[in-house]
Amino acid sequence: MSKQVKIRRNTVPQIASRKGGEPIVSLTSYHAHTAAIVDKYADFILVGDSLGMVMHGMESTVGVPLDLMIMHGKAVVKGTKKALIVVDMPFGTYEESPSIAFRNAAKIMKETGCGAVKLEGGARMAETITFLVERGIPVMAHIGLTPQSSHVMGGFKTQGREEDSWAAHEADAKAVSEAGAFSVVLEGMVEPLAAKISKQIDIPTIGIGASAECDGQILVLEDMLGLNEWTPKFVKVYGDLGPAIERAVEQYAEEVKDRSFPGEDQVYR
Repeated sequence: MSKQVKIRRNTVPQIASRKGGEPIVSLTSYHAHTAAIVDKYADFILVGDSLGMVMHGMESTVGVPLDLMIMHGKAVVKGTKKALIVVDMPFGTYEESPSIAFRNAAKIMKETGCGAVKLEGGARMAETITFLVERGIPVMAHIGLTPQSSHVMGGFKTQGREEDSWAAHEADAKAVSEAGAFSVVLEGMVEPLAAKISKQIDIPTIGIGASAECDGQILVLEDMLGLNEWTPKFVKVYGDLGPAIERAVEQYAEEVKDRSFPGEDQVYR
């Protein structure tokens, strides 16, 4: 009689232990059905606040509300079995104080069942990261290009092009590592700076538009599947699904109009 093996989710300590080891694979996901596909291959899945732009047509991530993150987080948790699920804390839910950050992070974890949260910011968020971790909330940090601060940055600009700016980014990485974050996303960062940071800190670095020297990589799923008309320079498009979907919809519309659909195989007799 065959014995069924129970699939266990990846844990925060398992991801943290991958520093300098086999590269960590990650993608974003916002729905149960795509999450179920990604779950077979990803070490962790990020329910990113990028869903505001990708799914809801927002111009930035700033307008994403907490309840929307929780709704999509629930769907991804339900659609997965293996990957660690990390949910972004949206703008305005953690910056004001550590106690408010804890209240909102706890709400995310309790209502979604996720394993960790992610928040943006380096040294300025170190106190909050420590506060959360000490109270049982695992935190993934995010430095470099931080989309929630795009208005302050003047847009989505690559970080570290001037070498005299490197020290601030290095200080941010050191601060979040020492504060207790179990990993850190490095976004939109010139390759030599990202590589240098990856060697300097003890926690895994997850690159997005950073360096192959990072301990792992993440992309927005819809970007790498070719579902968006425009993608950033750092995205490699692994699938051409946008045009394929359009062709399928076009064929469906034609068959409805010429009454060839539904055909005999789709009709109950």
